[in-house]
Amino acid sequence: MSVNRRRRLLTVGHSYCISLNRRLAHEIAATGEWEVTAVGPARFRGDFGWNVLEPDAAEACRVIPVPVHISRPVHLMIYGRQLKALLQQQPWDLVHCWEEPYVAAAGQVALATPSAVPIVFATFQNIEKRYPPPFRWIEQYALARAAGIVAFGRTAHEVVVERAPLGTPVQVISPGVDVRRFHADAGAQARIRRQYGWSDRTPIVGFLGRLVSEKGCALLTRALDRLGVPWRALFVGAGPLEADLRHWALRHPGRVRIESGLGHEQVAEYLNAMDVLCAPSQTTASWREQFGRMIVEAFACGTPVIASDSGELPHVVADAGLLVPEGNEAKWARAITTLLTDERLRDELRRRGQQRAVEHFAWPSIARQHLQFFDQILSGPGCSQLGSHGALRSA
Repeated sequence: MSVNRRRRLLTVGHSYCISLNRRLAHEIAATGEWEVTAVGPARFRGDFGWNVLEPDAAEACRVIPVPVHISRPVHLMIYGRQLKALLQQQPWDLVHCWEEPYVAAAGQVALATPSAVPIVFATFQNIEKRYPPPFRWIEQYALARAAGIVAFGRTAHEVVVERAPLGTPVQVISPGVDVRRFHADAGAQARIRRQYGWSDRTPIVGFLGRLVSEKGCALLTRALDRLGVPWRALFVGAGPLEADLRHWALRHPGRVRIESGLGHEQVAEYLNAMDVLCAPSQTTASWREQFGRMIVEAFACGTPVIASDSGELPHVVADAGLLVPEGNEAKWARAITTLLTDERLRDELRRRGQQRAVEHFAWPSIARQHLQFFDQILSGPGCSQLGSHGALRSA
């Protein structure tokens, strides 16, 4: 390899259909050290409708849309034959696959990538599961092929190190947040209050996320019903529990707003409108919170956070927010009351949250951690360093 040639990275992920999720590829390319090509579905049906991949001229990476088949459920999705051609058409230095190792697309990438090219897989999976065939076989094949694995959190690390072949380097790296898009905006709350006709200063309790049982919206409504202090509530999200939530809101006329049609470019303004964001995720037999992107976005906006202790949330929040036992309505009501009535505590949590967003979750830092991991893999076997949260990198 010529000393002057930049390394070439091909990164693949169904989430790249949405430009926000290509930020990692953009930031890696922006360092100037790697030529980066990001491949995603030309069209992808997500939880709330169809998404179309539209490359952005401002992106530092090359973006290639590829048709996919069977986009729902996502674990059956496979890319069109263009992906195989891309994987084999030039000497990639490394392939990065942002697909869970057990899904069909991960097996497709593992099979089509030339054997001399290292592959790094990424995983959010933080519950030990035994997949039925063929997914168990796909996972075994993908993990055996992996030159390294990025675990998006300590709880994901705990699971994948038990499944990957002994000696596979595994590094804990968090997803990132755009601290330029998500920042404190003093005028946002006034704009949202005017929009809803909320002329007083009654504090706003917020929720952002899918309206599903595991995200805890029902628990939050019950906790709000317990409060003995004035409050308003703003729910931002969509999902099967929306009708139940609107029925509950009828009991609190003028006090509750539900926004189910917002684009992600509007989220920062609504986070800024909240006096506190609640993330009451509830662990189930098949799911526990894998990260909680809304929390790091709230941190960046300077919005104080209360979160449950489900899954990865304690590691994400650390000392920058309040943690509450996930199923305890009384303690949730007390924590919300504490923040709504203690302005000094809210100010302190704003400061800690913004500092944590910049120091631990800003995308340039996340991209640099990926590059360091890639460099270690390309420099040879035997890496066993400490990840960004102090978790062992090597299985």
